[in-house]
Parts: sequence; C-alpha cells; structure tokens
Amino acid sequence: MRLRDIPANPALIRGSRPLPRSIGVIGAGTIGPDIAYYLASEIPGLRLVLVDIAPEALARAQERISAYADKGVQRRKLSAERAASIRAGLAPTTDYAELAGCDWVIEAATEDLAVKRRIFAAVEAVVAPSAYLSSNTSSLPASRLFAQLAHPERATVTHFFAPAFQNPIVEVIDWERAADSTIAWFRALFAATGKVPLVTRDAVCFMLDRVFDNWCNEAALLLDRADAAQIDRVAGEFVHAGPFFVLNLANGNPIIVETNTLQAEEEGEHYRPARIFSSVDRWKLPARGAAVPAIDDARRSSIRDRLLGILYSQAADILDRQIGRPADLELGCRLAFGLKRGPLELMRQAGAPEVDRILGRLAEERPGMPRRTRPFAGYVDFRRDVLVDEVDGVCVITLRRPDALNALHDALNDEILSVLTERADDPATKGFVITGYGSRAFCAGADIGRFPAMLGDAAASRDYARACSRLLVALDRAKKPVVAALNGLAFGGGLELALRCHAIVGVRGATLQFPEIGLGIVPGIGGLAVPYRRWPQAAELFHRMLRTAARVDVETAARHGVLERCEDPAALIPTAVARVLALVGRVPVPVDGPVGIVAPAAAPAIAADGAPLSAAVRAIVDQAIVAAAAAPSWTDALEVGYAAFGASACTAAAREGISAFAERRAPDFGKTG
Repeated sequence: MRLRDIPANPALIRGSRPLPRSIGVIGAGTIGPDIAYYLASEIPGLRLVLVDIAPEALARAQERISAYADKGVQRRKLSAERAASIRAGLAPTTDYAELAGCDWVIEAATEDLAVKRRIFAAVEAVVAPSAYLSSNTSSLPASRLFAQLAHPERATVTHFFAPAFQNPIVEVIDWERAADSTIAWFRALFAATGKVPLVTRDAVCFMLDRVFDNWCNEAALLLDRADAAQIDRVAGEFVHAGPFFVLNLANGNPIIVETNTLQAEEEGEHYRPARIFSSVDRWKLPARGAAVPAIDDARRSSIRDRLLGILYSQAADILDRQIGRPADLELGCRLAFGLKRGPLELMRQAGAPEVDRILGRLAEERPGMPRRTRPFAGYVDFRRDVLVDEVDGVCVITLRRPDALNALHDALNDEILSVLTERADDPATKGFVITGYGSRAFCAGADIGRFPAMLGDAAASRDYARACSRLLVALDRAKKPVVAALNGLAFGGGLELALRCHAIVGVRGATLQFPEIGLGIVPGIGGLAVPYRRWPQAAELFHRMLRTAARVDVETAARHGVLERCEDPAALIPTAVARVLALVGRVPVPVDGPVGIVAPAAAPAIAADGAPLSAAVRAIVDQAIVAAAAAPSWTDALEVGYAAFGASACTAAAREGISAFAERRAPDFGKTG
C-alpha cells in the first residue's frame, strides 16, 4: 500500500477543523506530561484533561508541568500570564467521564495492546463520534489498536519522540481505515503548533524506531567486542550522543525489548533483542569528557561497519517497502535521534561499492537483515530539503530545513533551481510560489558555508558571492512568475531570495532584516542593488535596513510598496497563488540603466539596536549603494554588490564578526574599525 496522496506541505491543507479547545491525555507517567505541556504551551486557552489510574502519578505530573512552565518563564519563552493559563487549564483526573467534551484524546500509556484496547473502548464510550483519537505507541500498528472501534476512521497513531515538548518530530501513521480528513487534521495541527509531522505506513515500529531501536540493539550485540563507552565513542562519528548514553537518558532498555520483540515476531529472529537488555537497568559510562580506553583498529573497524550496516539495512528496507519517504527518513533521523547525517546521505557519500561491502559484512554476521534490492540511485537520488505541491496549476515550492529555520545552503539552492528548471517548459505549470516550512520562518538567511576560509581574499569572496547567486540570477531570467510567500521571518540571503521573486506576499507577524553588517560583512548576492532598482521609492527604508540591520515588519514594508500584506495566515498560499495567476504573461523584467535615489546620509556606525558597527564596513555599504544605483545595467549593479562583498571580506571587522558568530558572542568592532 502506498502512502496516500496528500499535500506535502501541511500548510496547504484546507477545510480542516480549527485547533482543539479541549484535549485529553491518558497516562501521567514518562511521556504523557511532556505531551500535555507541549499542547498546553502551544494552543492558547486549552483545557487539558490528564487521566491516570494513580492519583500520585497525576500529582507528580502536575508538578512537572508546572515546573516546565516556570522554566519557560525564566527563559522568556512564556509570559507569566501564559504560564498561569497553562496551570489553570490543566484538569487531572482518574475519571474517564471527564473526557466527554474533548476534541481529541491521545493515549500515552504502557506498551501493552490489551491495555490500550481497553483504554480506547472506554474513551469511545464517553467522547463524541467527531472527537479524534490517537495513540503514542512506538511500535503497535494502528490496525491492531483501532480496528475494533465503532469509528476507527477518526483514529490513528501519533508517535512523539522524547522530550515531546522539545523534539519537533511526530510520526502520523497512515493506516487503511483512517479517513483522509483524520490524517490531514493531525498533520495540520502539528505543523501549526511547531512540530514536523512525518507520514508513515502502518508497519510494526513504523519508520524511525526501526532505525533507532535496531541501532541500539546492534550496539548491545557488539558488547562482546568493546564496552559501552567504547562503542559510544565509535558511534560518535555519526551521532551527537551514542546509543548507550541515549538509552540511559531515556530509560530506554525496556522500549528496545518491547519493539524488537514485536519486530522479531513479525519479521524474523534476526530482530530479537539482545539478552542483556533484560538484565541491565543502566549502562556504565564515564563522565562526559573523561578518557575512554582505546581499542585496536580492527575492532574499531568492525564496530563501525556494523553500526553503519544497520543504518543502511534499515533505510533500504524502509524505502523498499514504502514505509516512509526518503526525505522524511533523513529529516526524522537527524531531528528525532541526533544523527549528524541521515542514513541515505551516509550511503550517498560512501558510494555503492562501500555500501555493498558493509551490507555484505552485515549479512555474514547477522543473517536475515535486509539488503538493498534495487539500483543504488533509487536510494540516494531525491530532493532532501524542498517539498513540491500543485495548487491550481501553480507549483508551490516549500523550503524544509526546520532545524535551520529554512536557511539556504548550496544543496537547497540547487534543489529550488532544479524544480524551476524542470517546470520552465511545462505548459501545465503557470508559475511558482516559494514559501518556508512551518510558521516561524520563510528563510533565516544563508549558511556561512565555505566563506570563513576566504576571509582576506577579495577575489575569491567576490567569486563565491557570484556563485551563490545562481538561483537568484535564474529568477531574474524566469519567464514564468515566481511569488514569495513569507510565512515568517526573512533574513539575509532569505530576504534576498524573496526580493528577487516577481511579487511578495507576507503574513501578519513576518519580519524582514539584512543582518550582515552586524557580522562585519555586506549582503553579497544582490541586496545592495536590487531593492533600489525595484522599489526606488523605498530607498530610505532600505538605507536603514542595510546600514543599521534594522528589522522591519510586513506592515512597514507594505506601506512602502515592497510587498502585499496578508492578514489571515491561512490565506497566505491562496493569496500567493492568485498573485502568480495575475502575473502570467506580465512577468516584471530587470531594470537596466541608472536609478535615481538619495544617497545615504552620513551617520555614526550604530546598529538599530544600539550596538556599535564597523565604520569601515559601513563605508563599503554606502559606496556600493551609490555605485550600484549608478550602474548602467542590472548585471553591472550585481557586480558592484559582489565586489563589495569581496572588499568586506578583507576587513578586520569581517574576521571579528564571523569569529563572534561561530563563538556565539557579540562582536567587538571597537578594535577593528
């Protein structure tokens, strides 16, 4: 069974119910309170019914949620009023009848099928037929949990990852009896509340636990070759925290026993959990940073091959059986489990011969484990960071790097460009919308990438800026309209991307900023030239943004004619699509010839927030603005910007600003000039 055909970007889901006003969470043990806090902190005015059979568990959960709220206030993530609202909305109870008015009930009880079925039977007896139901199980298929319900179409599995109020990933299980509207509602809800929902087929252990739990199981099976600390050290090449460290952190040994036992019963004895899991509560690990006994190269290599082998094996099996989509697998493994690179990216970097060598070794040591069954390209060739949807003949391109606020890097630029190129001559595609994933960011800028290595080299930095502009130059030449839909902040390179689209629509709350001068550099891919050629009437606004890093809201930008404001976030994509259709056959062309603007006035090198800036870099900005406006052509104006970027790279301010950024401190431009 294929995953159902629904919009890749949950923001495109229409006609779904609004956010719930009352939610029930069953289970006040390990993860239930974390789920409850996430929901209460993200949905204003929520009534949250927390159910457990043990009053003492409810009391502990209430204290935990209150402590989370206190910490949220201390870290300025919550207002004191919001924290008070969370506490006031919490309704702990041992009585299932209190769930009667809930719009959604999620079960987070023990991993026992019989217990879960009894819970859902009791829930269905008291809630309305329209209420959604879900389970947080990490392994039990939805078909077994919900088939006996009177209304199974409104139920599915929503699998959170610890800590549930911080980890953005949630698996939404696509099982055959769930209604399309049920899957759509959960995806839209999670996306609207800051999560990244990944749709997964209804196989035991779903998608991500197949990777992580078997990774942990293999680590335990390798204890005959090294101790837990040594295995974690080898695993550190691939993950931010080794398997045994994570198991201790999450008290995860019982989960491995449960999930791998189920997988063994379903798919073969090679998935049987290591016996040691039943006899060990916690793994002996040294303090962080302490020395770990060395192991010889042969044992290190064998452990490395085994750990990689299980990643490759499970990833190939997931794609071969269509349990999940490749981009979702990669993103989920990185965000849910802390892999530095997803298993498919590791495969791509290793190459087919090395992957097959490692899988061959795994097959010898662990007979029965899956191997790849199709050409290598079928596993590694796919778009990793963009989602593509169709709306009324318009191609909607969504930047999906939620862990980086959708920031641009070379691969993402190339993926956007590949979609534009593929559709350029397609008569069914009338134009394009570019937007960001989630509700926080359109695009937070561009990754620094190779730039630090070029500091002090004007020519290399200039050429680097020109190379990074390939997507934007393609937009300049596009024959079909491209509209930017700003769903959140647009900073730096992200703002430059928006400014090169043929029109911009911005949702209420979105902000625009050129922060580069605060790093001791200048916008290098058109920001010093393009705004003045497209919106000369807004020259004073752009002076302020480029020279002081002032942050501007969409209301201000709209008053200057730079964009169209969209009051209702739900209308952002429809509004952008309508703008595309209105521009068909009337795509604006780049403006050649000089443009008349008022030159920037002399002023102290002070940022909008009062921080000191580099006077040397401010002078480069001012000179480039004037020179680009006077340039005889669009291309010449862009070259002025590239050269200014190269010049800024040779300043002491650039070295200080980039170093400060990497070290997460404020730059000191007083010593650089």
